[in-house]
Amino acid sequence: MNVPSNWWENFFEGVVVDMWVQAVSPEQTTREADGVARRLGVSAGAAILDVPCGAGRIALSLAERGYRVTAVDASAEFLARGQAAAGAERVSWEGRDMRDLPWPGRFDGAFCVGNSFGYLNDDANAAFLRAVRAALRPGARFVLETPMIVENLLGHLQPRPWWKAGDVYLLVENHYDHTRSRLDIEYTFVVNGRVEVRRGSHRAYTYRELVALLTASGFAVTVDEPWSRDTHMVSFIATAVE
Repeated sequence: MNVPSNWWENFFEGVVVDMWVQAVSPEQTTREADGVARRLGVSAGAAILDVPCGAGRIALSLAERGYRVTAVDASAEFLARGQAAAGAERVSWEGRDMRDLPWPGRFDGAFCVGNSFGYLNDDANAAFLRAVRAALRPGARFVLETPMIVENLLGHLQPRPWWKAGDVYLLVENHYDHTRSRLDIEYTFVVNGRVEVRRGSHRAYTYRELVALLTASGFAVTVDEPWSRDTHMVSFIATAVE
């Protein structure tokens, strides 16, 4: 499968945005925001970084609870959806690359959840983690959630699963390349009789590799939780060290 290395630059627009804003119920968003707030371990009023934020569903939920949230994403369409949502004025929206976080020591916590980590190559993924660390005050927590842990991923990977979100149907064709440790994916979107095909790629790390990457980026992994059988997500809680 031929996937451009910069596939993510133009992927998150059009039908992809339409699908994702319909894919998660308000109830699930509330549960996920509860989990993020609990893992961060900070009180309302704390400055929190959501990167990348997509349409900001969790950022909006946390802002409603009184957290001061900065939400970063490179997709102008995703940000526009977030900025049009109820309560958007409570969030500071930033259109920028996830590695471009020019706020040294500003935040009391940060999170990257869903399926948002591992798009880049190894050096760039490490640069993202270092940028998050630099944006956090010492002792602040970073919540990283990803399904792209090899021991987790290969236990449930299906070759051609499909989903429906609102009026969008999505068929996925998965191909795991063990020589590159990347999951290459062909996405076929069908909406109102129209078909669009896009391709993406995610770096899959072993559990040990990702802990080592977090440590090398200036974090101590203080709590790590086993993956959920329901979501197949693995959660890491890392503390920014001096």
